Amino acid sequence: MIDASERQRRWRLVLGSGPADGIGISLGLEDATADAALAALYDSPRKGALGPSCPNVPRWLGDIRKYFPKSVVQVMQRDALERLELHSMLTEPETLEAIQPDVHLVSTLLSLRGVLPARTKETARLVVRKVVDDLLARLSQPLRQAINGALNRAARNRRPRHSEIDWHRTIRANLKHFQPDYGTIIPETRVGFGRKRTSMRDVILCIDQSGSMAASVVYASVFGAVMASLPAVRTSLVVFDTSVVDLTDELDDPVELLFSTQLGGGTDINRAVRYCESIVANPSDTILVLISDLFEGGVESELLKRAASLVSSGVQFIALLALSDEGAPALDQRVAAALSALGVPSFACSPDNFPDLMAAAIQRRDLNQWAAERGIVASRKTT
Repeated sequence: MIDASERQRRWRLVLGSGPADGIGISLGLEDATADAALAALYDSPRKGALGPSCPNVPRWLGDIRKYFPKSVVQVMQRDALERLELHSMLTEPETLEAIQPDVHLVSTLLSLRGVLPARTKETARLVVRKVVDDLLARLSQPLRQAINGALNRAARNRRPRHSEIDWHRTIRANLKHFQPDYGTIIPETRVGFGRKRTSMRDVILCIDQSGSMAASVVYASVFGAVMASLPAVRTSLVVFDTSVVDLTDELDDPVELLFSTQLGGGTDINRAVRYCESIVANPSDTILVLISDLFEGGVESELLKRAASLVSSGVQFIALLALSDEGAPALDQRVAAALSALGVPSFACSPDNFPDLMAAAIQRRDLNQWAAERGIVASRKTT
């Protein structure tokens, strides 16, 4: 139960000094410092109050990290950039070193890298490297396990040669045929490993570079780098705005890959899908993941014809409206519904769900059903 004095203290911190001066609550040193940090951001009468010319920016960043939890720190950093237009604060190495790195900061740095001074660029690269390493540590193993498991199941066959029989699974599959009089099992069903190939699936990640997709670009680049390290998956990564760039050769280093992207600009989805269509070698073994909010700046009718052709050829075509923790952004519902009607499932996906999504795609499961089982709203054909 919160007592009256604690309740008043909290209201004093929520309301700030001006509106709450009359309640007679005095703040201790820590509360006063936290209150000053909040006031500098939310009570500032002018833009740029925390700008690089102000020597207190690193101190302010240090204060919010000391007095607020990590999730709140990230919100306050984003609010500082948006409310006070403080993107210029990221041009100072001292400021970058004090900021709590996250995906949104990486997106901001990538969009600003053209104006970052030389002395800041190396610090920015170190910040991006830290975030990428953290994402790899969290997401790499689940993706590897999901894809390898799905590929192993896909590789098994029910008519294996003797040298291809998986005896452990064959025995388990035939336990019901145990003959106690003979002390043996009749292997009515044989389970085999199947023939192994260098590449069992081709995965093409086609990523929209427009500003609204910034977090998705970061996550997709990390996932692409992980999949590129799997010998059973041949991974291509293509980014686009009004032009198309194939960054497959950069997949061995996701940091360099991210610095090769160009966040912002227009969108020509049809041109990007046309390029992806040109690199499809084995349609029935290809998964094409288009990551875009589907605001088409190119020829929409050609995009839909191309999508229909890819699906009819056997390509598994998936439209991810976002690959982030923030759900679906503003999107073109009409194009999403049109793609869904052509057999291209369209929905947003969180990074934690992406490994299982890829496993479901490899197993050719119904992805609309997969999404529904996880409470993900998929776009449907409109009537």
